Amino acid sequence: MSTTTELQCYRKGCGKAYICAENAADSCRYHPGVPVFHDALKSWSCCEKKSTDFSVFLDMPGCTYGFHSNEKPAPAPKVQSQPLPDELVIKGPPPKPVERSARPDVNEALTTLANTIGATLKRALEQRLANLSVQEMKSTNNGPDSEIEIGTACKNKSCQVRYEGTSSNETECLYHPGVPVFHEGLKYWSCCQRKTTEFDKFLEQQGCETGKHNWVAVKETVQRNNCRMDWHQTGSNVTISVFAKCADPTKTIVKVNQVSVDIFIVYEDDKIYSQWLELNGVSSTL
Repeated sequence: MSTTTELQCYRKGCGKAYICAENAADSCRYHPGVPVFHDALKSWSCCEKKSTDFSVFLDMPGCTYGFHSNEKPAPAPKVQSQPLPDELVIKGPPPKPVERSARPDVNEALTTLANTIGATLKRALEQRLANLSVQEMKSTNNGPDSEIEIGTACKNKSCQVRYEGTSSNETECLYHPGVPVFHEGLKYWSCCQRKTTEFDKFLEQQGCETGKHNWVAVKETVQRNNCRMDWHQTGSNVTISVFAKCADPTKTIVKVNQVSVDIFIVYEDDKIYSQWLELNGVSSTL
């Protein structure tokens, strides 16, 4: 391989392109640790920096310097259970089969409910869009091309395109319009629900929507909030109400099975309400 060939660094927190001949011991700034997600906080195991904002987490500068590397990180090894020694194995008659309870399993497959937009919400969303139209135009304005440096990465989530000149504005931007969700070990985007347990595979997921590139970083703040929730039952119908102002129907997901409800709501542009509920009774119809 030529020493002038441009390669891609795969160290976590770096991701820059480099040339072998210019690769020095302090060229790469990266994270040698692994990502940690706990109680809505996102951090790296190798340093103390923490954030609740996923974009801020991805932009955290590395804590270690070294050479760039174009080798992709090996997948996490699968933990295999070790057999118990003979002296620890309890021998005896096989246990009696446990009678299955009439109550369905709370972990059974979930069904996504269809969203219906009421007239009041529709008017509120239209008014909010009208009020924010000028601000949105400014935030999505890429500015003069002369101010954009060659090699600048598109700021839309999961888009891998870099700015190479005015012709880059004509290329397609494939990105995720939703927000990242980390729940019970699963990682996925709220807009497409392609779930995985591997962080690297989550980052590699291609976008699910096409649009225009955004070369200028826009400050984002994602807040998780506790909204007021209420419920009532009329006959055999149970109604659950979550009071979230200007909920975005394109990013709001409600999943149910016979004994549980999983609610995910994005409202007021950057606020998130997430709640899982186990029902006291059993729902016979979904």
